[in-house]
Amino acid sequence: MVRWIQPDVTVVGAGLAGCEAAWQLAIRGYTVSLIEMKPMRLSPAHQTPLLCELVCSNSLRSDTPTAGAGLLKQELRRCSSMVIDSADLHSVPAGSALAVERFGFGREVTMRLAAHPNVRIERRVLGELPNGPTILATGPLTGGRIAAQIRSLFGGDRLYFYDAIAPIVLADSVDPERSFRASRWGKDGSDGAIGDYINCPLNEDEYRAFVTEMLGARQVVPHDFEEPKFFDGCLPVEVIAERGFESLRYGPMRPVGLDDPRTGRWPYAVVQLRPENQYLTAYNLVGFQTRMAYPEQKRVFGMIPALATAEFLRYGSIHRNTFIDAPRLLGTEFELRSHPELRFGGLLTGVEGYIESCATGLLAALFLAARLRGNVQPPPPPTTALGGLHNHVTRERADGESYNPTNINFGLVPPLTVRAKKRERKQLMAERAFTDLGPWLETIETDKGRAA
Repeated sequence: MVRWIQPDVTVVGAGLAGCEAAWQLAIRGYTVSLIEMKPMRLSPAHQTPLLCELVCSNSLRSDTPTAGAGLLKQELRRCSSMVIDSADLHSVPAGSALAVERFGFGREVTMRLAAHPNVRIERRVLGELPNGPTILATGPLTGGRIAAQIRSLFGGDRLYFYDAIAPIVLADSVDPERSFRASRWGKDGSDGAIGDYINCPLNEDEYRAFVTEMLGARQVVPHDFEEPKFFDGCLPVEVIAERGFESLRYGPMRPVGLDDPRTGRWPYAVVQLRPENQYLTAYNLVGFQTRMAYPEQKRVFGMIPALATAEFLRYGSIHRNTFIDAPRLLGTEFELRSHPELRFGGLLTGVEGYIESCATGLLAALFLAARLRGNVQPPPPPTTALGGLHNHVTRERADGESYNPTNINFGLVPPLTVRAKKRERKQLMAERAFTDLGPWLETIETDKGRAA
């Protein structure tokens, strides 16, 4: 029986991030109040009172280390993640992916936390943010008084309510023979020599075939709680295309000012790719946020000649979400700079996906546990999947550079420093991550006793 009254830490939200954070703190000797509004109040996405409820899919994606999601799960296992261990115990056949039996997984996590003497699960709706060390992991549907209070701590800045995400492709999967580098009107790029953009031209026949297939592509049907609120600056490309067959040529596929060096003229239409990371290994399709289903995106965008064999690191989307401008508001330990006792975890930080949410919850807990003992936990190496996510959330952006949620992908980690064949690169990057993670794991405080 839990006999303590005032917890060392309060964790708000019992999804994957909150449950992982509560567990990591509890096994290190800290008492945790885990506050969950279910079943007092169910969000439109939830149906059961279980903790760690999976609402969209029962898949935690690839379990292969040469995939970003698989590498991240391997690292989480080495960090003794309770959530991933529970998922492994309740896995169901899914090829190379890790999929789980939803209710068995939820029951496993709920029972483990309920049975831990350092965890008190409080089923209530939180009216205001707690005092003292807190990890806020309330997820993408955060609203009400808590959302308003969070906004007030930001000095009036709003939470971002809708994702408008363009697809990202691996740089070296873009066909160089069917693309060209240039900035509009011949302006030099940031390196002073070549344009910052990779341009993928289409002739009239290619453009018309592309638009035809886009207009007929299967789209993701929004959830009941996702009222489609589109803004002119982030319209889905298919919505633009519906306004007229030529409308994309006056929007995201505008060719003006882009001389194709092979013809000396502007293309009929063009898709521009903009660098997504400082390593220039990943590029996003500028202005191509979309609600097309993922397989349809691969098929339709593959009709762009330069992207016929492109490898997609992330597909585009527009959906209901709540996340904060983490690079500007949070420190390197996921703490709110203006109120350091408040940390963030999960999708609120600007990551996408179940395991990414779990990873940020784990990191927030490790950072906080070290602080409670008067120490500092260094962040994971940037060459690891954990480090790549950490860098995504905390890296300072240049003026005008937007911050959008993302899944884990190899574009978030530095490229190899040695030459390697394309088919070998991900394996070498995974091996590098495993090697670099080892020394960092030794810095994690595993002492189960509380600080004096």
